[in-house]
Amino acid sequence: MSEPKAAYTPPSLFLATLALSLATFMQVLDSTIANVALPTISGNLGVSSDQGTWVITSFAVCNAIALPLTGWFTRRFGQLRLFIASVVFFTLTSFLCGFAHSMTELIIFRALQGFFAGPMFPMCQTLLLVIFPPMKRSMALALLSMVTVVAPIVGPITGGWITDNYSWPWIFYINVPIGIFASIVVWTQLKGREETTQSSPIDYIGIMLLVLGVGLLQVVLDKGNDEDWFSSMPIIVMSVVSAISLISFVIWELGERHPIVNLRLFKERNFAIGTLALMLGYAAFFAINIILPQWLQTQMGYTAIWAGLAAAPMGFLPLLLTPIIGRYATRVDLRLLCSISFLTMGVSCLMRAQFTTDVDFRTIAGVQMFMGIGVAFFFMPLTTIVLSNLHGNEVAEGSGLATFFRVLGGSFASSLTTWIWQRREIFHHANLTESVSQYNPAAVDYVQKMGGPTQQHFAMIEQNLTQQAYMMSTIDYFWVLGWGFMGLILIIWFTRPPFVRSGAPGAPAAGH
Repeated sequence: MSEPKAAYTPPSLFLATLALSLATFMQVLDSTIANVALPTISGNLGVSSDQGTWVITSFAVCNAIALPLTGWFTRRFGQLRLFIASVVFFTLTSFLCGFAHSMTELIIFRALQGFFAGPMFPMCQTLLLVIFPPMKRSMALALLSMVTVVAPIVGPITGGWITDNYSWPWIFYINVPIGIFASIVVWTQLKGREETTQSSPIDYIGIMLLVLGVGLLQVVLDKGNDEDWFSSMPIIVMSVVSAISLISFVIWELGERHPIVNLRLFKERNFAIGTLALMLGYAAFFAINIILPQWLQTQMGYTAIWAGLAAAPMGFLPLLLTPIIGRYATRVDLRLLCSISFLTMGVSCLMRAQFTTDVDFRTIAGVQMFMGIGVAFFFMPLTTIVLSNLHGNEVAEGSGLATFFRVLGGSFASSLTTWIWQRREIFHHANLTESVSQYNPAAVDYVQKMGGPTQQHFAMIEQNLTQQAYMMSTIDYFWVLGWGFMGLILIIWFTRPPFVRSGAPGAPAAGH
């Protein structure tokens, strides 16, 4: 079957692509840029650091709620209108975040910002697939994957630099010129494209169950580690209510004639398996980006900037390889490209599992650069597989759902990584401490060489034990992640080609 022609060609494909990419870069960047500024924001607004974390949680909760609703918003308002409205309101709430005079105001504006950010990535993905000619749609997805990789790396470094050299409101104000440029250019380039919208009854029960289930789940994931998980009654209550709401939501949506979220897309094999691989793969990828800088800063004496520089080489090879992959990917089995990605990232984790406390900056950066090969092969092939058998408005619905599960995977990784890392440190620390006693000749000899049993020497031994325990915990975690990536190779081969066929990634126009 031959692929369809592009639904719409803008006056300048370059300008349209630049504006769409900038808007997405801004949105992805904003999900990480505020993290490093939290201590400064909390101090300036006169609240505790625990209260300050709601700046992150409020954004994440509303973003997670908005993502599954993207398909319904698209049917109701159209792809272009939804994207433009999202960018405009995201830009406005960014300005209001910087202008906030209290933590309450900031949290409210961040929540609104997170909600309007939700449809931006799925809509950018959908519009890129629509405006690119059929043979270049892989290039469009590759470009978007490059933005997705680079923005989270740049975010913390940029946020730290702006906070140190200017003031924290500027991490939000920088969105304003980008948002204005992106919205004006995208509108002028794509306003000639016809869109068909449809009005259907609003599924109020579905919306209520979604907001309750997803919202509480995100709060549990964000706050669970701080509250020691299920030893906290609020966490238990929210977890139970969230589980009941989500189960009820699935049952209701599958039986609803006009569902707010089209869960029937999971009947499509490639979408279901591809989304599962995307969620698990991104969770493992996200875990690496959490555990490595945390270990470097807390145990290896790195500053935030140097930890960022050690992690940054991961984005170098994707910048070089992504255009090549986008150009030639359709000539090979995409499952093979995904397998290369999972294998490379898995091997990089197993290489990190060989680290010791003597590892140098060059080695860490070298492994990060090697992992960049896997990152380059990750997003584009997986996204193509996920959307391969979807048509028309299903592309926007599928993109929104897949992005939701990708973000959810990152949330699980964010919550569980630190918790598991600390628990394994306690386990290893206890085992190591057992060896330091007067009945162990090696321990006694070590203390004597230090100059005898003094309080200062015992403190030094304790510090060494803690550092080694965290090192062993880090090795454990990378070992699990490494073999987890290997397992994803098996999962992705359950998808079924062809992955690029008539009507697939991309897109007849909305309403077909």
